[in-house]
Amino acid sequence: MKLIFLDIDGTLTMPGENTPPQSAVDAIVKARAKGNKVFLCTGRNPDMLKPLLRFQFDGFISCAGGYVAVGEKYDEVLYNHPMTDEQRDIALKTLHDNGVFCTIEAYGGSWGDENLGDFLSSQGEGNSELERWRKALSANLGIKPMSEYDGSPIYKVVIMCTKLSQLDDAKKALGDKFNFVVQDVKVGNSDQTCVNGEIIDKAFNKGLGVEIICKHFGVPIDDTVGFGDSMNDLEMIQTVGLSVCMANGSEKLKSLSDKVCPSVSDDGLAKAFADLDLI
Repeated sequence: MKLIFLDIDGTLTMPGENTPPQSAVDAIVKARAKGNKVFLCTGRNPDMLKPLLRFQFDGFISCAGGYVAVGEKYDEVLYNHPMTDEQRDIALKTLHDNGVFCTIEAYGGSWGDENLGDFLSSQGEGNSELERWRKALSANLGIKPMSEYDGSPIYKVVIMCTKLSQLDDAKKALGDKFNFVVQDVKVGNSDQTCVNGEIIDKAFNKGLGVEIICKHFGVPIDDTVGFGDSMNDLEMIQTVGLSVCMANGSEKLKSLSDKVCPSVSDDGLAKAFADLDLI
């Protein structure tokens, strides 16, 4: 039995979409029928996972590792580590004071700054994460205005701005307990950039989520396979027994992965599952 871990945006689906290619759906069904277990491993929160859970997985690592659940109804929680209210308030104040656009993610919902949509529409074409958030807003994946935030525990903060220096105050205020996973994306052929990424507690990551699930099922790390496309999949790629990067993925991640498979738009998962004898 193999434990298979799948990133979503840019790996299982096109960025920002909720329907995988039929070839990927069929491959997952066949892999599970063969006795393997398949898990989502994503930065998305459980609320944003809902449209995908209908395809039946054995569990998920969500919130970039902050919330891990398994079981037929995903009701067996193995790990749950939200930010404290104080950490959340410090992050939002220091980020907003420096003009950083934020989206905060809880178990059951997400809230974004009201002018984030205007900011994204001015940025042109960027990486898969930028495209995910543009599509998420336009497709209404349930991201509500920040003014409607209900105080639910937050697992991470998604950030967008134009300069890395805008994050300096938040880094100082939060100390050494959080990772600022950011990318400086050049916009088109201009000199303009869009800095986008996530603030994630160092207490967890996707790789630790893999380890938690392996321990729960009594499966050695050597019997795990992970699929990703961007550097926010790094810890998963470094942890699993066999790592695979999509052809549409980050060049850096490709260089760190054991294999590269065809892109998500070229039936990459189905082809890789077949090549690796997972189906």
